[in-house]
Amino acid sequence: MRILVVSDIHANFIALEAVLKDAGGFDRVWCLGDVVGYGPQPNECIDRLREFNPVCLAGNHDMAVAGQTALWDFSKDAQEVIFWTRHWLTAGNIEWLKSLPDKPLVMEHGMTIVHASPRDPVWEYLTDVSLVKANLDLIETPICLNGHTHFSVVFRKRWDEYRILEEFLRSNDTVKLIPDRMFINPGSVGQPRDEDPRAAYGIIDTEAQTFTQHRVLYDVTSVQGLMKKAKFSNRLIRRLRFGQ
Repeated sequence: MRILVVSDIHANFIALEAVLKDAGGFDRVWCLGDVVGYGPQPNECIDRLREFNPVCLAGNHDMAVAGQTALWDFSKDAQEVIFWTRHWLTAGNIEWLKSLPDKPLVMEHGMTIVHASPRDPVWEYLTDVSLVKANLDLIETPICLNGHTHFSVVFRKRWDEYRILEEFLRSNDTVKLIPDRMFINPGSVGQPRDEDPRAAYGIIDTEAQTFTQHRVLYDVTSVQGLMKKAKFSNRLIRRLRFGQ
């Protein structure tokens, strides 16, 4: 079985389409949250994603657009897009966002999925070894897939060691899923923050027991044009070009 793992699409439909084309055939889709926010095509992203009947989690932007969390932890730029998104989303897509689970889900093949972290499923950023260590005993499975940070990275605790290793993933890097315990972040489809503007995603091969990281180019200029038309902030528009 091939599972497409995506996260932090952030209403970037052009990037999502590039990912779907690049991924080729797959059997299931796991989305780790934040389908909306920041980007100019929220309805298109939700409609396209729903075609695959995905397992999808709620991210903090999804919950904010759905009115399920307060806005004071968001930047001014993000808040403006959240209000814009609320205005443009269809009623059906708002209800879909409201239906998304905001807790970790235990999946088959010894894996858990979460948007942020097991300790704080919506908000905590797993950015260093100390934070990963605090969360490691909170998962029931050897592997946990998380998003939220917009960085493609694996934190690995080898079965015979105490320390946790951090490894940033490049395109086509393959991670063996046994026998270590680990957190794997596929990065962001629509808002990469690792200074690589290409859309990021992962493929799990359950037979080979591997996770493979992928990056794919997409038409950033067209997305920026749609953002300008929607009168998003210049800061949000510029950062897309540089993966920041």
